[in-house]
Amino acid sequence: MTDRETFIERMGLAAESDGLSRIAGRLFGALLLESEPRSLDDLAEQLAVSKASISTEARRLVERGVAERIGKPGDRRDYYCLTADFFAQIIRFRLSRWAALHRLAREMQIAPPDQPRLVRDRLAYIDEVNAFVLARVEEALREWSDREKPASTTPVERRRGARRERRSKSVAKRQAAREPLG
Repeated sequence: MTDRETFIERMGLAAESDGLSRIAGRLFGALLLESEPRSLDDLAEQLAVSKASISTEARRLVERGVAERIGKPGDRRDYYCLTADFFAQIIRFRLSRWAALHRLAREMQIAPPDQPRLVRDRLAYIDEVNAFVLARVEEALREWSDREKPASTTPVERRRGARRERRSKSVAKRQAAREPLG
């Protein structure tokens, strides 16, 4: 295996531990190493998986705001690349999962008052840590978004990134509301 292939495979393994499929992680790794958008056909061939699998996982990455689908004039194929703020989107998605855990803990906090003191303390601990950490991470993401973007991005890329960021925040909120923990 080449270093690129090893990296892509390791991204697949890392994605599995984060609740995604191995193919989604490998797809992310392949897109991370590309400077130009890639077609589903090219990605399927590179990763040695079916085009249907790549299509499914590409949609999943698009839904999470990590990748985007692009069309090319005169070409009917779909192309994919990472969004400008792909890593911040990954962090936002993880925050949405933390928020889901926090909601569950809050539900138990307001549940029957006859819970043992230790259980009430644990639930309060989750609430306190969540509030403390979440506020700081969200503030860091806001600061990051407000920073001047690198010179390598064009004004059009920055505008597209801002639109994607607004859209993917709402996607992350919807996913957190419906996605099970785990």
